[in-house]
Amino acid sequence: MFEDEDAKKPTAHEVGMPLDTLSVEELTARIVLLEHEIARLRAAIEEKGKTRSQADSIFKF
Repeated sequence: MFEDEDAKKPTAHEVGMPLDTLSVEELTARIVLLEHEIARLRAAIEEKGKTRSQADSIFKF
């Protein structure tokens, strides 16, 4: 019976999903997951900014 319950729980967080069925531990794990994803997104933004700055300096008229 526990296997069926675990099979229904998503392994990733979906924005807007119901939270009432998640335990405190599961919610905490989701926060950690999302914080890591935010850091990854910020790093990607920073890299894209560097690439754009480099391109702008090369193609300046």
